[in-house]
Amino acid sequence: MSRSMSRRLFLARSSAVTAATAATAGLTAAPVRATAPSLRMPNVPVRKEVLDDPTEATLAEAATLIRAGKLTSVELTEAYLARIRAYETAYQAFVTVLAEQALAAAKKADQRPGGPLSGIPLTVKDNFFTAGVRTTANSFIFDQFVPDHDATAVARLTAAGAIVLGKGQMGPLATTRATTPDGRITTVNAWAPTNPAVDPGGSSTGPATSVAARLAASSIGTQTGGSIVQPSNQQNLTGLKPTMGRASIYGIIPLSFTRDHPGPLARDAMDAAIMLSVMAGPDPRDPRTLGLPRVPDLIQAATPVRRGDEVRLRHRARIGVPTDYLSTSNTQVLALRRQFLATLEKIPGVRLVDVAYPADWGLLTGTFNDARLAERTEPFRPFLQKDLTLFGVSLLSWLGGLMLSGDEWITAQRAKTHLLREVLDGMLKDCDMVLQTGPVPFDILGLPEIGFPIGFNASGVPVGTILGGGPYEEEALLEVVAAYQAVTDWHWRRPADPPRTTVAARRAPARIDPVTAAETSA
Repeated sequence: MSRSMSRRLFLARSSAVTAATAATAGLTAAPVRATAPSLRMPNVPVRKEVLDDPTEATLAEAATLIRAGKLTSVELTEAYLARIRAYETAYQAFVTVLAEQALAAAKKADQRPGGPLSGIPLTVKDNFFTAGVRTTANSFIFDQFVPDHDATAVARLTAAGAIVLGKGQMGPLATTRATTPDGRITTVNAWAPTNPAVDPGGSSTGPATSVAARLAASSIGTQTGGSIVQPSNQQNLTGLKPTMGRASIYGIIPLSFTRDHPGPLARDAMDAAIMLSVMAGPDPRDPRTLGLPRVPDLIQAATPVRRGDEVRLRHRARIGVPTDYLSTSNTQVLALRRQFLATLEKIPGVRLVDVAYPADWGLLTGTFNDARLAERTEPFRPFLQKDLTLFGVSLLSWLGGLMLSGDEWITAQRAKTHLLREVLDGMLKDCDMVLQTGPVPFDILGLPEIGFPIGFNASGVPVGTILGGGPYEEEALLEVVAAYQAVTDWHWRRPADPPRTTVAARRAPARIDPVTAAETSA
């Protein structure tokens, strides 16, 4: 399908998606049975440090070793569980660790290998339904909720052989960094475990920390306002938010039906490509996924093209650099962005071009973005009428949604459509993808974006950047990031383990009920 056709299709579907999702939001039928996808899994070179410690492996490296009979799923799972036992009190990355269940699945995978992800342990954000496993979205509302079926994304991953190692901590109802529902910090940045004030990114905080801290091979999260790319930037990961509809949201506790996206938080571009290849595709339980262009070969896109010692792009890419990309007042970030651009520009096939924002950019990406508050309020209205204390620290944003009138929401949707045209027919007119200083606007428009590391600040905390593309163009983003990662080593670096004093001192905050939380904060 041509790029112009993809854009027309996306514009048409963006206008219709609100009605479609509202019409199907109440469906409770279990998803169709997932089957293992047929993927051409890569046999990647395995680094020496992986042979010494399998938790150092990327997903692709671990899968390569398992297929070659040089590593068992039990060995890999036990290695991750050993690190969880040793360091989870410091990181607090998990709501639930499924140790016995994971080991049983690993033994089964070793006895009867099957699927491209056979025997690979993953972290699942705690707003994805997991059959028979408590799914809380880190809220008082769902504190005792145990679904009877898996979310489509989880079902597809496990059908491909993956093992759910645990449920990852998250911001309350997917709004902020991970805290308790009443606002006490839980999960920390794996690169600064002794300092909870260092931002780990949210709301997919636990999935990010678990992968960065080598507690799991990879993870899945959700993004409505930056919650995949931002934790990835903060923790030296590669996070891919796909185009709206590329992966199903069925079985995910909602934040915004027109903006929720599931996607991987992975160690590099190849791992992100493998994960999304399994998750993506049509799902009759999510109308956003139907009638889209086919899922391309993302694994091939994430495989760097080499000619001798030279890495080059498979397809030429014009990468837009907006006017504010090099105008940050943070001198360390500015230096890293300049270094990144210099490295990127040396890759054959890359051409950097200047792009400008439209005159009404601030209004379209700022004021009108408040329309999302009404969308998050709508499915939770019965809980707001029942008991305000159930919303804990995130109550004000839900109340804010009640203040928006119907005509204001419609005006905001018209502004969103105008913004989409400004991006597709303006910013992307003379380039194929655009560098971003934050997740907006590709985030709110349902366009694909990928966050990846470009270095570290003076304190040793990762710094990342975000690249956004046109609808259904995940493969183009992966190709550029894979080429960049082939000529740099930021993504290979791992944080030091937390000191014993931190492990001993940190304890997960005690869970309290919503009434006590409200009284304590009053």
